Amino acid sequence: MSTLIPVEEALARILASAAEPVAAETVTVAESFGRTLAENVAALRTQPPFPASAMDGYAVRAEDVATVPATLRLIGMSAAGHGFAGTIGPGETVRILTGAPVPAGADTILIQENADVSDDVVTATETVAAKRHIRVPGLDFRAGDPLLRAGESLDARRLALAAAGGHATLSVRRRPRVAILATGDELVAPGEPARWDQIVASNGLAVASLAREAGAEPIDLGIAGDSLASLEAALGRARDAKADLLVTLGGASVGDHDLVQAALHREGLELGFWRVALRPGKPLMHGRLGPMMVIGLPGNPVSAVVCGLLFVVPAIRALLGDPKAGADRSEPAILGADMPANDIRQDYMRARVEANAGGFPTVHAETRQDSSMLSVLGQSEALLVRPPGAPAAKRGDPCRIIRLDRTLL
Repeated sequence: MSTLIPVEEALARILASAAEPVAAETVTVAESFGRTLAENVAALRTQPPFPASAMDGYAVRAEDVATVPATLRLIGMSAAGHGFAGTIGPGETVRILTGAPVPAGADTILIQENADVSDDVVTATETVAAKRHIRVPGLDFRAGDPLLRAGESLDARRLALAAAGGHATLSVRRRPRVAILATGDELVAPGEPARWDQIVASNGLAVASLAREAGAEPIDLGIAGDSLASLEAALGRARDAKADLLVTLGGASVGDHDLVQAALHREGLELGFWRVALRPGKPLMHGRLGPMMVIGLPGNPVSAVVCGLLFVVPAIRALLGDPKAGADRSEPAILGADMPANDIRQDYMRARVEANAGGFPTVHAETRQDSSMLSVLGQSEALLVRPPGAPAAKRGDPCRIIRLDRTLL
């Protein structure tokens, strides 16, 4: 029987196995949402590229409105995309709209609420100091300024920044190919008729969703039955798909029908580790099958999801070159009830979270923690992390949680 290894060591070994990122490819900025940058991104242009008005009003010379009321002659308009090409002289003004270039000669903006207009005459009713309501060139960024770093995921805000910086294309990591294999004669695909002694395969859908959200391309290998021939055929499909990562679901323990390890070894598996000191998810396996990394997840659905969050998602992020792939995602909270001392395994207890005004949230562990119960996981908002050997704790004591109701990235 192999020795249980700590969660931190298991994660470190997985990340080391994924230290070489997948190759880069160039895509249009419009196609890059959700992708991970392969290179740093610097601004190709200055934003704004000209002095721009921050308000609707009138471009004026501050000295012309130092005393009010002041009468000015309206000589034109400056709108976004249609700037006024002339120069404002003494006693002159130009109607200006938000975002429009400030004409030469003007040094401030008289907002429209402080102006009376009649035909081509504008009367300033309030004074305005120089440089008011003007966005100077480069206020946001200048050409050459760093905007984004390699390893960052392109969400809506980062995508907008790259586009504003003048980038029509971006160098991103190709999506890692993650092959997902459910195992067991007891499983049927969703929508398929099930015998009385079978259950619906749900783990693969959960892991595929985690993989997709992490930036990978999930590949469904289907369900392999409890035979070496079925498993070996599925492993062949993973190789044919040129998977970067193979995730197996179930069959990695020591029961009579747990044949995944045997099939992998017959195909040349280099076993990294098996069995981790955590709950749920002790029979976790990791290794390599040639160029393909392998992570074997437990068959119990909650174990599969929890281990997917803890190990599969960081592995994918490492393959994408994310320097924060193994970052601690936990946050502080306080216990909502007394907790007994913990044993040698690190617990990830399904829990509900109660917000506290001005303080850390209170976490309430669910009363039912069976690793087969998706209904409990589905209504939980966090995982309450209990370290190995943690002493008994009281209500109100500090603890750590991992949110389930927030994005992974």
